Amino acid sequence: MNKRNPYRKFQGQQDQIRNLEKTSSRFKRVYDEYALMSEELWNLETTEGEGLPDDFINSIILQTSYLEEEIEDWLSAHVSDQEK
Repeated sequence: MNKRNPYRKFQGQQDQIRNLEKTSSRFKRVYDEYALMSEELWNLETTEGEGLPDDFINSIILQTSYLEEEIEDWLSAHVSDQEK
């Protein structure tokens, strides 16, 4: 049974993300890092086998949440710019 990856938070905003990736290399780097880290986190949490220390997983969760906040800031600023 496949569970949905909860870390793929921005699926509904892919058009905005593509536009920002075209216009900002910094946004592209941040989003690429977020996508990589969220995928790795999902794999770590759902793969059977030897577990990793909670501190390690918690640090990845924290970094991923910082990246999510930065992406949300970019997306909300992008929406504000389009409304002007």
